[in-house]
Amino acid sequence: MTERPNGEPLVRLTGVNKWFGDLHVLQDIDLTIDRGEVVVVIGPSGSGKSTLCRTVNRLESIESGEITIDGQRLPEEGKELARLRSDVGMVFQSFNLFAHKTVLENVTLGPIKVRKQSKTDAEKRARELLERVGVSAQADKVPAQLSGGQQQRVAIARALAMDPKVMLFDEPTSALDPEMINEVLDVMTALARDGMTMVVVTHEMGFARRAANRVVFMDNGRIVESSTPETFFTDPSSDRAKDFLSKILNH
Repeated sequence: MTERPNGEPLVRLTGVNKWFGDLHVLQDIDLTIDRGEVVVVIGPSGSGKSTLCRTVNRLESIESGEITIDGQRLPEEGKELARLRSDVGMVFQSFNLFAHKTVLENVTLGPIKVRKQSKTDAEKRARELLERVGVSAQADKVPAQLSGGQQQRVAIARALAMDPKVMLFDEPTSALDPEMINEVLDVMTALARDGMTMVVVTHEMGFARRAANRVVFMDNGRIVESSTPETFFTDPSSDRAKDFLSKILNH
């Protein structure tokens, strides 16, 4: 893989607009994400955070603008889109694991089918990743036998198994019981420390403070602020962000 010239951002959104009927959910979004950068997207419900996250691998189409990953424009559909999508790992609120397959099979399926790895190589790598996320003992179980926190960590391992260039996390802890949230955030924090490029939509402000290089605050489909966690949490520039933070940090 050749390096991009002049430090081209790994992900670039330019003038992105998205509508759901009459609702303008993404309004002229400009955002760049560099290699190894962890960008945490926060904001009130309905601000467009999850939609933004889902446009980066075209789970949501866009009406106008351009999205590039590693200098390549996101194709509309077909094989090229599938190839580009495999460079973008995605972890959702719901774990989306295959219920009838074991944990190991869930993690090896993509590498074998899409990356054409041998079963032996895929399983070796899968076991390493399951170890890394702390669920290696669960490899032969099916998802229903695991806790929500364990299932979400398997989902992270499954995304990592494709060796993605960037990982998208769409509220990965919002469906979890409180005692399971930290076990997932700890895995994500470790990934961030290891230099994985990440876009994380979350309500977990502690994680944003600890792991983000940059916090992007959205409201009504627009990016209102983009700054370091330190600046955002101690000295937000917009009234909207101040209002949001006062509501969530004073409880």
